[in-house]
Amino acid sequence: MATRKPSEHPVPPGGVREARRRERVKVLCDAALELFLARGLDGVTIDDITQAAGVAKGTFYRYFEDKAALVDFLLEPVRRELLQGLVACGEALETARDVEAMFEAYRAVAAIIAGAIVQHPGVVRLYLQECRGPAVGARVKLVEVARLISHHAVDITRKAHTHGLLRPIRPAVSGLAVVGAVERLLLAVLSEEEDVGNPLELPDALTTLVLDGLRLPRQGSPSGRRKLDGKPGRP
Repeated sequence: MATRKPSEHPVPPGGVREARRRERVKVLCDAALELFLARGLDGVTIDDITQAAGVAKGTFYRYFEDKAALVDFLLEPVRRELLQGLVACGEALETARDVEAMFEAYRAVAAIIAGAIVQHPGVVRLYLQECRGPAVGARVKLVEVARLISHHAVDITRKAHTHGLLRPIRPAVSGLAVVGAVERLLLAVLSEEEDVGNPLELPDALTTLVLDGLRLPRQGSPSGRRKLDGKPGRP
């Protein structure tokens, strides 16, 4: 029989017992996240987590079935918000008929990404560090999210192509290239490898970079005078 998630325990809402339950779950999650970021998922055991949290091992299993369940619990708010944003972007692009509408659709997703960085920086960094590894053990849910994001990115790009707003590059190529570039940028931000300024300014910067690189040039511009097959047009 699978162990319930923390939110599924039959504890009446409010009161001392509920407060203690939330506190224990938070202590376990905080300890685990710090260890995961420092050592990687494979380098951390449940014993490590309970020792760092200062609780008995039985307390861990009261709230989580295993390490994978804890990772899934940590990931849930970021996964929910990001996937909802990607779906909304795809829906907006179905009706977008100009560059301004396309910009707003992409910017909405970029704003969600920036919000996730501000609200859940450790979880976002954990995802970025681990999502390209083997889909085994505690990493399974992270890899699943990475695959969903890639699927939505390609789908979004395909919808933008439908209205002739983007360059004629295969959607799988441009969509996945954007995902890779954005993830690398975010990891640099969260790892403090480079000073990129205020994270709240990232939505506009990311959107501008993406659209300037992918959108179809206006006719009459230097690049717009080139044919779609990449051959130079007449001067």
